[in-house]
Amino acid sequence: MRHPLELFKEMGRDLLGSRELAWRLLIRDLSAKYRQSFLGVLWAFLPPIVMAAGFTVAKGSGVINLGNTALPYPAYVMFSMTLWQTFVEALNGPVQAVTSAKAMLSRINFPREALILAKLGEVFFNFGIKLILIVGLFVFFKIPVGWSAILALVALIHLIAFGTFLGLLLAPIGALYQDFTMGLTLFTGFWLFLTPVVYPIPGDGVFGSIVKLNPVTPLLVTTRELATTGVISDPQGFWIVSLITFVGLLLAWIIYRLAIPYVVERMSS
Repeated sequence: MRHPLELFKEMGRDLLGSRELAWRLLIRDLSAKYRQSFLGVLWAFLPPIVMAAGFTVAKGSGVINLGNTALPYPAYVMFSMTLWQTFVEALNGPVQAVTSAKAMLSRINFPREALILAKLGEVFFNFGIKLILIVGLFVFFKIPVGWSAILALVALIHLIAFGTFLGLLLAPIGALYQDFTMGLTLFTGFWLFLTPVVYPIPGDGVFGSIVKLNPVTPLLVTTRELATTGVISDPQGFWIVSLITFVGLLLAWIIYRLAIPYVVERMSS
């Protein structure tokens, strides 16, 4: 930290040098994940489908009143749930990568960025599978798509970057304390209901203010709007959170590099 230029040069060298290892780790993880699963890639489709079915039945029977959405409600929930699931995977990825690589970290000296890049590759691979569901939704419900759908991919990258930023901050702690990882699952489950995934953004009230202050809201909503209507309702919020995301991502990367040697030492003792 006394020589920041040298630090950034070393970070850049390690990032470039970790590409081949990250690719091998990605292939290994994907092969193990789908080889040991009976349903395989269907698990990428099941959560949004089950969520949409449950809330559609509840909304149609009048059990809950979720308001009107710009898209047909089943498509709205499935598309939003797909985006949310991608964010959660990006958040959990660094924590899972460091936790599962404890033995590797304590025995082998390698660029630690390879673990994060491999998980990022898995997030994008899984979204590529989910994209089949999204295309099917748009065709089935006859949702018009404009050129703004291309920009939705840019907004999606911002959403994934925000999840990775938080995951990098939490990875060292998650590697040391297993109950922290379990608590993260509970927290993201609660966070889901503070995000406009199954309902539109509330207009007013205390709950509406909480939803609007949720940093995931402008990123997820902007991605959804660019892919459908092409009209962004909160561009200012999107760019504020995006700026925080990329500055925070750099700081989290530095903290990750500084913390991992101490984490390895604690795990080895």
